[in-house]
Amino acid sequence: MTVLVVNVGSTSLKYALYADDDRAVERGAAARVTDLAGALDEMLALLQPHLAGVGAIAFKVVHGGEVTGCVYLDDDATGALRRFAAAAPAHNPPYLQAIEHLRLAAPGVPLVGSFETGFHAGWTPEARTLAVPAGWEERYGLRRYGFHGASHRFIAERLAELEPGARRLLSCHLGGSSSICAIRDGASVDATMGFSPQSGLPQAERVGDLDAFAIAHLAANGVGVEEAAAALASEAGLRGLSGLSGDLRDLEAAEAGGHEGAAFALRAYAYAARKAIGGLAAALGGVDAVAFTGGMGEHSAGLRACICDGLAFLGIELDPERNEAAAGEARVAPDDARVAVWVLPTDEERILLRQTRELLLEDRA
Repeated sequence: MTVLVVNVGSTSLKYALYADDDRAVERGAAARVTDLAGALDEMLALLQPHLAGVGAIAFKVVHGGEVTGCVYLDDDATGALRRFAAAAPAHNPPYLQAIEHLRLAAPGVPLVGSFETGFHAGWTPEARTLAVPAGWEERYGLRRYGFHGASHRFIAERLAELEPGARRLLSCHLGGSSSICAIRDGASVDATMGFSPQSGLPQAERVGDLDAFAIAHLAANGVGVEEAAAALASEAGLRGLSGLSGDLRDLEAAEAGGHEGAAFALRAYAYAARKAIGGLAAALGGVDAVAFTGGMGEHSAGLRACICDGLAFLGIELDPERNEAAAGEARVAPDDARVAVWVLPTDEERILLRQTRELLLEDRA
């Protein structure tokens, strides 16, 4: 069965069309997407010769609360996406738009969604629980979920192949949306993102971790909750720190030109990532391997160096020459390093394809 995998990021659209033998017959990507409907129509036009043979369309979806794993995108699943849209404003609304767009464009084709939270479903109660008033988790779904599940799952599986003796892994998915995940024996133990994709590390334009009472303080000063939420989801993060942009490429170019705001934003981001690595290493009881992935993690040698600076006490070190030369899959730690450090391109689409095929096979069994 031919499967079309559609990956809508907060600022991007990627897709891949897979044949029966899991070979990608078509791939495409668009960055800095501002018109999702237009990008989807362009994708459909390019895929027109193949659309009649598509047996399923698979999506990476983000936040559905207790609805998680790989499921058919029926009314229950899309309803869950709507219920948690305020917690994932940069993700759930675009995905709902994409799902409806393709439901109309390909009537009768099964739509499947793999929730990013699925990889983290096995967290212990201590890892997933928030210290909110009793009953709020059940009433409002307030707990820690974790995100970027497809990417972290792929990295866990690939690192296990590359470093078969490594049991305790850190997957650093760093891009327009960033999170770090602690993995033991292939299973997620904890991660930087908690209740929403706004949490954890500073994102490109999203705030990252923020004291809840900062919102109460803003409200007391006349800033409405909706206004604050919109600004914290679109004007914060690297953009807010730099006063310039949330895009790493812009920031590194500006830093090279002497822009102090850009330089500060990159240092603050690296500090947050370094501190998170230390905390997640404690959750694992040590680290055997680290992988950098995502647009920033994969392509910025300078950012990797800044993050790893000062982590030698954990055994995390970089070989400067290997780090600078890294392209594609590359080991960037010295040969004698205690912790294996890799740069690995992620492949979320491959994970979605496998999960979709498994779901369809279970349905037919």
